[in-house]
Parts: sequence; structure tokens; C-alpha cells
Amino acid sequence: MVTLNRDSRDWIAQVFSAKAVERGAVVRRAVPWVEREIGREAFEREVRRRGYTLLEAGSQFIVICNRGPVRRIV
Repeated sequence: MVTLNRDSRDWIAQVFSAKAVERGAVVRRAVPWVEREIGREAFEREVRRRGYTLLEAGSQFIVICNRGPVRRIV
């Protein structure tokens, strides 16, 4: 398990303090940026810890910031 440094913890706090998170909406971040800032594994672990859903579409991570079920339509 990777321990996050203070900058990484601050980055995560900033991402998950967005208004969209409070509304249970989605946040989107570029995969290369996430990998550079904290790493894919740490980001996935944080999303899982919060009970959210993480999708990867092209070069974007999409976090669905609620714990409800997700159903792909098409």
C-alpha cells in the first residue's frame, strides 16, 4: 500500500471538495494528470474508499460521486 505525501493528500482533498461532489454529480480528470499527480492506484483506492464509481473513457477518468447503482444504457 502506498502512503500519500502531503501534496497528494491536498490534491485529493481539492478534487473531492468540488461542488459537483457535494451534489452527487460527476467529476472528470485527465488520466495523465492523475497519474502524474498521485498515481492511478492511489486515485482508484480513494474513489473506492468513498464508495464512488470510477470510469475510464479515452484519456479521462469520470468519477460518479454517489453510492447509487450505475447502469450503462448504450
